[in-house]
Amino acid sequence: MIALVQTIDLILSLYTWVLIGTAVISWLIAFNVINPYSPAVRSIGQGLHVVTEPLLRPIRRIVPSAGGMDFSPVILLIVIFFLRRFIPEVLLGL
Repeated sequence: MIALVQTIDLILSLYTWVLIGTAVISWLIAFNVINPYSPAVRSIGQGLHVVTEPLLRPIRRIVPSAGGMDFSPVILLIVIFFLRRFIPEVLLGL
């Protein structure tokens, strides 16, 4: 059971870094630091989009963007934080 909790925690931790990477890439593209038409940037951006969009899309339906700001990654990071905090408590009784 401990191995399962550690695996879930590792997956959630990696997904957190993927979300942060997606935000950084979008900021770099928005501020013209990197060229979005570069094949490498495009493939990294599409890969991150494919991984993150299935969980961000339902949040975007519920929470509209405010003034062009998308808060769905922040909300998902908060949900991941709580999951990482409470999964060990529920499954292991810690």
